[in-house]
Amino acid sequence: MSREFDIVVFGATGFVGELTARYLADAAPSGTRVALAGRSEVKLTAVRRRLGKRAATWPLIVADADRPSTLDAMVARTQVVCTTVGPYLRYGEALVTAAASAGTDYVDLTGEVPFVRYSIDKVGDTAASTGARIVHACGFDSVPSDLGAYGLYRRAEADGAGTLGTTTMVVISMRGAASGGTVDSIRVIAEQAHDASTRSILLNPQALSSGPGELARGDRRAEPSDAALVRAASVDPSLRGTLAPFFMSSFNTRIVRRSNALLDYGPAFRYGEAMSVGAVPIVSTIASAVVAAGLGIGLGAMSFKPTRKLLDRVLPKPGEGPSEKARDKGHFTVQTFTTTSSGRRYRSEMVAQGDPGYKATAVMLGESALALALDRDRLPDRAGVLTPAVAMGDALTDRLTAAGFAISVREL
Repeated sequence: MSREFDIVVFGATGFVGELTARYLADAAPSGTRVALAGRSEVKLTAVRRRLGKRAATWPLIVADADRPSTLDAMVARTQVVCTTVGPYLRYGEALVTAAASAGTDYVDLTGEVPFVRYSIDKVGDTAASTGARIVHACGFDSVPSDLGAYGLYRRAEADGAGTLGTTTMVVISMRGAASGGTVDSIRVIAEQAHDASTRSILLNPQALSSGPGELARGDRRAEPSDAALVRAASVDPSLRGTLAPFFMSSFNTRIVRRSNALLDYGPAFRYGEAMSVGAVPIVSTIASAVVAAGLGIGLGAMSFKPTRKLLDRVLPKPGEGPSEKARDKGHFTVQTFTTTSSGRRYRSEMVAQGDPGYKATAVMLGESALALALDRDRLPDRAGVLTPAVAMGDALTDRLTAAGFAISVREL
């Protein structure tokens, strides 16, 4: 509380950064001390002007990912730094190091497994010693996934129903566009995947489940495949048809498995993700196969320089995004199913309005920052490189519910 600010939004001049700042201007409790940070004071001034009256007096901080001394000075002034500056493999290393060293809590939107692994190895011990909570993946990747499994864990524990077994998140419906930042992160990962050590991390299902310097060897056959077609009824008898691979499962699953490693959901816990493409058996099977093939072709094209140049002409670029009208029309519904060691079946659900990668993500990131800054008496007594569920758990669930998300857990 001796810090000058509660939250600094770093990258406020970017598309999602401004959306997050706007959310805080609209939703943060009166008296919350917020500052906006980025490379250009001129652009920061323009953003602040667009945010309206509540943000009119927010201080501006000029800081640059290429100038570590400016990051050190910035994080020393705030309880929480909330960053949207990606790709994080390219721009995030100096900031996460500065936050961990200063004992400053940190939240981001990364969907990059190698960056989270870097964070664990390079700053995990430092953050644990300074008391910093380094919390990655606080947007659509991977809050619904992480809180979905966490909610099942908490409910089974409260019911005395035993530990979690095989657990699967299913994207029931979703409307929205991939953000330019997400696409740019995929570009960077595709480039780095040519390196053998990076590739081994990307292919390891337990890549994030171990501590600093302790990369666990994960047997890919021990966890559900990120690319397989799934018979819906095998997830839960209430589901029909064939489920397609979910395009962000290769990141989300690693975050949820890290939560399991830190909280212990049970010895039989296995976690996978899939996406509903319809309930009619033949139609959904064909659609799932098309989705799986498209994902494979897309990732292959991204990793091949000539085709990547062609894709760059049509895919969204960092700083770009849909109109406000399109963002408002977006939505998502995800359900997570499990069977406990006692044989009881449960389902958690998260439903939200707003484009998942933009409007809804700004809510999730903003509320994550607010939870760390304002709900410190409710947070688990943990520090280091954490996940949304481990760092904020019930506090974040309650905040998102108050913000209009429908979050529930029921026994089936």
